[in-house]
Amino acid sequence: MTSRNQEEKRYDSKDTTLKFVNRPDDLDPLPPEEGDQCLRAEMSCGHAVTPESLTGWCRSLLDQGQYKFKCPALKNGTLVRCDKVWPYQEVRRLAVLTAEEMRNFEEKIACLALTEYCEYKMCPGCKTSVERADPTNLNVHCTICMADKKKESHFCWQCLKPWKGEAPRSDRCDNDGCINHNLELLRTCKETPLPQVQGIDACPSIRACPTCGQTVEHDKTGCKNIICPRCQVEFCFVCLKLTRKCLKTSSYFIPCSIGVAPRQTSIPAWHRN
Repeated sequence: MTSRNQEEKRYDSKDTTLKFVNRPDDLDPLPPEEGDQCLRAEMSCGHAVTPESLTGWCRSLLDQGQYKFKCPALKNGTLVRCDKVWPYQEVRRLAVLTAEEMRNFEEKIACLALTEYCEYKMCPGCKTSVERADPTNLNVHCTICMADKKKESHFCWQCLKPWKGEAPRSDRCDNDGCINHNLELLRTCKETPLPQVQGIDACPSIRACPTCGQTVEHDKTGCKNIICPRCQVEFCFVCLKLTRKCLKTSSYFIPCSIGVAPRQTSIPAWHRN
């Protein structure tokens, strides 16, 4: 998971606030090189890490659009992932992040968190960022335009043109060319195999997350489940059930009990609690 070189980060052996352990790094599958004296520290979940392996794993999560740092190590004696969430403060300290790495991590965390909790678009009238109150209604009322121009101002969340037609509507407004591009993508995307999942030779290559509607692709490696980079919910790319429900009648690398779900014809609205 990490490349070993002369510039690897190291723990300070005199740091009494860390718990050092004499066992392999749980995040790095490679055996330690001969003479490797790099200290291993224990995370809050009980798994051992080095600064390099922890930095590499957490950076890879951010690159995948995930800002919650979950332990990927297996629970002792099982094939079940730990998945305990490490607080950023713990990651920052045990990964021995440099000032530049902290800045990079924190910028990405802030950006991904904002995307998860808020969805904004720019009003075509006043150019102000507006949040949609009702995720099922494309007709958006801009209060800023109302305050400035003293008149009602509505625009289409989908095509970003002044609203035309009846409302509320969830499919489109009456402006020419108002289409849901994500729905078109779901309708026209190619089929793809999942080589490591038994019997899955043709599956739509793009899916909408059943929880928040984010469009995602499977990288065609590993099992059939995928973690949505937006809402962080794990679901089966094949049957579109949440992973915990899919696994009640199936397993990670065998076909789902209901087979391959057909192409989606609607995009789920994310109802945040």
